[in-house]
Amino acid sequence: MTDMRAVSQSLSPGDRNSDTYWYGEEPGDRRARSTAVLEALRVYRAAELAMRRRTRDSMSMGENELLVLRYLLRGSDANVRPGELTRYLGLSTASTTAILDRLERSGHITRTANPDDRRSIFIHATDRAHAEVRQTLGNMRDRMLAAVIDMSAEESAVVVDFLRRMSDAVDGVAVDAGSQPSP
Repeated sequence: MTDMRAVSQSLSPGDRNSDTYWYGEEPGDRRARSTAVLEALRVYRAAELAMRRRTRDSMSMGENELLVLRYLLRGSDANVRPGELTRYLGLSTASTTAILDRLERSGHITRTANPDDRRSIFIHATDRAHAEVRQTLGNMRDRMLAAVIDMSAEESAVVVDFLRRMSDAVDGVAVDAGSQPSP
């Protein structure tokens, strides 16, 4: 497990000896604060990836199978077509079909005929999928909620804004691969 307190202490804004490998070297408190935030985010991502690996291992599933279950469980009463999952995953139709076959064999999804169109089907998560996800991820969700539940409205707004800006920054990476980073 990663100790974020140790990371934040070792990367306090006044620390001029922090690792400059990823974030460059620029004098000033602003750069040091930014570096500390980005390093804390990197450590969080590493901890999250490790948690996802443990979850996949405990459920004997790959990342895409878990993504399909998450998508189906977000609106458990929705009629989801395979094409919708193909677009969500960014995979080929054949790859999506293989994932759905595995999930059906393991008892996590069912395929039902679309009553309005005999050529299409709907995908639904089973009660088993609901129970297994709740059992496996419930404790993690509770721990994450406990970490943020006491934040003030202002603190929450700052974190949400930060995460949105970071999402926008990384979403544009593939598009901007040839451009130079800005300070």
